[in-house]
Amino acid sequence: GSVVASYPYDDSPTHKPTGVYSKSADDEVFKYLAKAYASHHPIMRTGKPNCPGEEGETFPDGITNGAQWYDVEGGMQDYNYVWANCFEITLELSCCKYPPTSELPKEWENNRESLLAFIEKV
Repeated sequence: GSVVASYPYDDSPTHKPTGVYSKSADDEVFKYLAKAYASHHPIMRTGKPNCPGEEGETFPDGITNGAQWYDVEGGMQDYNYVWANCFEITLELSCCKYPPTSELPKEWENNRESLLAFIEKV
């Protein structure tokens, strides 16, 4: 896990594991939506999730193009965009995939304003 808003495309023509910006026709819209979420999240907006084992990983403005981060061939986000014209972003909300129940109220507080801002934009 991480703390970042990722947007299409997750797959790239070269299928290099990382570092290839794979721009969609609606790239600016996706960046706008991803920033709307990230800019209201206290950790995401810093661009420095500081996840264990990935302390040096950074995301400018708390967002990333999926394939730039890591290439995912055949992902749902790209499939829905290409075949159903559904604009999706992927939200990585925690360094831990399954946070303990005791941390859920904190996660809600971290994400509440982001969710509201995102819904307003959508």
